[in-house]
Amino acid sequence: MIGKIERVKLRDVWKHEALDLTTWLRDNIDYLSDAISLNISNPEIEQAAGSFKVDIVGEDDSGNPVVIENQLEKSNHEHLGKLITYLVAIGAKTAIWIVSESRAEHIASISWLNQSFSEDFYLLKLEAIKIGDSAPAPLFNLIVGPSEEGKEVGKVKKERSDRQQSIEKFWTQLLVVAKSKSNLHANISPSNHSYIGTRYSKYLIFNYRVKKDEAMVELYIYCKEKEEENIKIFEQLENEKDSIEESFGDSLIWDSKEKHRACSIRKIILEGGYGSAESGWPEIHSSMVDAMIRLEKALKPHISKA
Repeated sequence: MIGKIERVKLRDVWKHEALDLTTWLRDNIDYLSDAISLNISNPEIEQAAGSFKVDIVGEDDSGNPVVIENQLEKSNHEHLGKLITYLVAIGAKTAIWIVSESRAEHIASISWLNQSFSEDFYLLKLEAIKIGDSAPAPLFNLIVGPSEEGKEVGKVKKERSDRQQSIEKFWTQLLVVAKSKSNLHANISPSNHSYIGTRYSKYLIFNYRVKKDEAMVELYIYCKEKEEENIKIFEQLENEKDSIEESFGDSLIWDSKEKHRACSIRKIILEGGYGSAESGWPEIHSSMVDAMIRLEKALKPHISKA
């Protein structure tokens, strides 16, 4: 004969959150350890965290504190705030939040915390079940927890954010120099993209570009509506290559980019990029602005009708 599982209301098992559930969990911490595959030992209730008291504080196998916040109700902002506050106050490496039901925004919050910080955060749903006339049994369901994949995603996001901030700062400082010497980019604002540019005509854009270790200036030739015109304009300019490079004062890279539907004429700035020491940015900016001014001057007689 096979019995049928029945759900039991949590408050029929643990009537009081602090007096019943917290005490039971302290005395039966192995149930929780098994649910998240983390050995928790030496659990103590009502541990002080500044002027607050944590439901339960235990230890992992390395002796690091583990904070546990439990509630017999649906997850709420108050308990999420407590969880984070306790973790910081105690200096814990792991935080565990046990609820009767989890809100979608709190699941997302715990996932974000795992991606954004080195500490581990767990969100579990607690149920009570029985079969026939059996005594109620606890059932912990892991809703979200830490993972190597999540940590890696968080690392990538942070690196991207740091990179974007550096690039925007790089452009902010470059535009100060550029606008003091030329009106070409007078109406351009800094961005966190790898390039900033000003449209010279329907087909022509003068771009500054930057990578981690190098930068460049270019005339970008592209119009989506009439792509065949891109190559036509490029070839017209390429026929004047010697004259343009003589006026520029150096050789240029002529890239038809036929497979990419766009063309460019550019100069690489080898002094460095946004990843260089910030103390070296003024030299890079000076070289970029100087090259842009010379590029515009060299091309202007040939692009007035483009």
